[in-house]
Amino acid sequence: MTQHRANVAGGVEISGARALVTGANRGLGRAFVEELLKRDVAVVYAAARNPETIDVSDDRVIPVRLDITNPDDVRAAASRCADVTVLINNAGAMLRAPLLAAPDLSAARTEMETNYFGTLAMCRAFAPVLTHNGGGAMVNVLSVASWLASPFNGSYGASKSAQWALTNAIRTELRARGTLVVAVHAGWIDTDMAATVDETKISPSDVAAQTVDAVRRGDEEVIHRRRDATGQGIATHRPVVALPRHPATVGRERLAVAELTARRASPGPVISVLSRPRGRYG
Repeated sequence: MTQHRANVAGGVEISGARALVTGANRGLGRAFVEELLKRDVAVVYAAARNPETIDVSDDRVIPVRLDITNPDDVRAAASRCADVTVLINNAGAMLRAPLLAAPDLSAARTEMETNYFGTLAMCRAFAPVLTHNGGGAMVNVLSVASWLASPFNGSYGASKSAQWALTNAIRTELRARGTLVVAVHAGWIDTDMAATVDETKISPSDVAAQTVDAVRRGDEEVIHRRRDATGQGIATHRPVVALPRHPATVGRERLAVAELTARRASPGPVISVLSRPRGRYG
């Protein structure tokens, strides 16, 4: 296989890239697939537990069977998709369970197994692939629940906090290899998962577009938030904050952004997390 230099000055080239999106059959995952196609990628490996649910009509889309909690599936995907230059870890699970009042640990284990260990398995399997193909980009879809705690959705928030810590650590490990690692934090996204939530939501296409823009620029953290009650203050066409790749300052900036976001958050987003529907996506 011919090695392709994926990274360009300031970020990662999207046009001509070969991308893999997990949880690509619906919601935000499908939006990522469609956005990548708009940006003239060469191939999108659209991964889902049931590849027959991938219904995007484009010859560049290749459905892939992938359950990120299944080691055999992960190994097979890394072998089959060995030309990937952009990996988007979107698949996850959210079961709306408290930490103490849940009847058992099953929800917490499922969320941690999927959101943390499943993402880690994908990162471990594809890090060598990205390195071989010129560095590329690894995008982990997180949540504002990474730092906003909810008593009714505690295990999900814990798994997302762990996934955020994982992302930060992997970024430091892969920096020397030239791989861009992007953390995406979003509030409510207008997908099936949030259909019953009566809150202002972010369009999945907006989140996908902003994230792809961040990859192209080389931003390491992207925070998407809904507009306020007046419709002002938070533009949907750009991320509120995108942190550039500055190793000496990114830690302090990230902490400041997290603190600012939590402080600015109205009761709406916090309460809405409590009523988040159950389910597994991807």
